[in-house]
Amino acid sequence: MAGLTPNSPTPTDITVHQQSRVLEIAFSDGARFSIPFELMRVYSPSAEVMGHGPGQETLQTGKRDVGITALEQVGHYAIRPQFSDGHDSGLFSWDYLYQLGAEQARLWADYEAKLAAAGKGRDDAMPAKGGSACSTH
Repeated sequence: MAGLTPNSPTPTDITVHQQSRVLEIAFSDGARFSIPFELMRVYSPSAEVMGHGPGQETLQTGKRDVGITALEQVGHYAIRPQFSDGHDSGLFSWDYLYQLGAEQARLWADYEAKLAAAGKGRDDAMPAKGGSACSTH
């Protein structure tokens, strides 16, 4: 997860758009992004998605229609969305949200490439969880 740096832009407005499934976020530097819930979910900064180090990421599938059922502010630096698939362990710092918004074209391309390399589609169901997950999840 990206940490909050001293000169990072901070949100001035956050709106959850349920019908279009986007998080609209405006920042203090004038930037404004519409971040799809699916992008947030597949790039969640949680250990469940990112693992505990490089190479431990879990490719997320079947998240096209994911919603956000709740949004909790965490301190003055992040939000924790609860997704409709039950995922709620990702803390999205302000600068991580800024990165998701600013780099979404590249992130989508990277995601599509990872799906293709794995022979998966965006709408494929996630495999059942095995017993190899870390003990904290």
